[in-house]
Amino acid sequence: MSSYVITAPVQPSLAVAGSEERFPIRRVFCVGRNYGAHAREMGSDPDREPPFFFTKPADAVLPASGAVPYPPATRDLHHEVELVVALGAAGSDIDPLDAMSLVWGYGVGLDLTRRDLQAVAKDAGRPWDMAKGFDASAPCSPLIPAARLGHPQDARIWLEVNGALRQEGNLNEMIWPIADVIAHLSRLVTLAPGDLIYTGTPAGVAALQPGDRVRGGVDGVTEFELSIA
Repeated sequence: MSSYVITAPVQPSLAVAGSEERFPIRRVFCVGRNYGAHAREMGSDPDREPPFFFTKPADAVLPASGAVPYPPATRDLHHEVELVVALGAAGSDIDPLDAMSLVWGYGVGLDLTRRDLQAVAKDAGRPWDMAKGFDASAPCSPLIPAARLGHPQDARIWLEVNGALRQEGNLNEMIWPIADVIAHLSRLVTLAPGDLIYTGTPAGVAALQPGDRVRGGVDGVTEFELSIA
């Protein structure tokens, strides 16, 4: 058996609701501008764009509970509440009709964004990595198995900050539904068990401040509550 020259990193994972078992995280993919209203508030035309993707490190995922740290190097941290899809099977070049067979379960999470860094990157034609993929940038609730939940398609998605509603939409407003997202992504990379897909956010993204209390959820799936440290 081979040995490592340094201590091997801990395997990132998420809790499974109602179980002592955990879901190991392989990769984290995020869909950009997958709700028309959010695409328009970000200055894009949702009727003309195919889906596009960016990634976050697996260890950027942490429980969407307790205190989540406000990151360094920003004065404009934005919330983006999203349905999270957890894959339990592998595939590439998948037909949309077969895509849902890859889904193991669902959660609800935040795609936290250093919006000021993203704006600078966009203006300079640079990658978004440091705006999207920083430490603790992907809080997520415990996962619920699809075998128990089914596949949510028509459900309210929402987020409150300090008791005030900030974001609200419906999963049926996705430009690219879950099956299409999986199919498109599988033509770009080979998907595998342990992959997470953050499926996009409705309109209403805005800034968070240290001390803010954040609640979000998808009706009939789950919800979370956390504070910004």
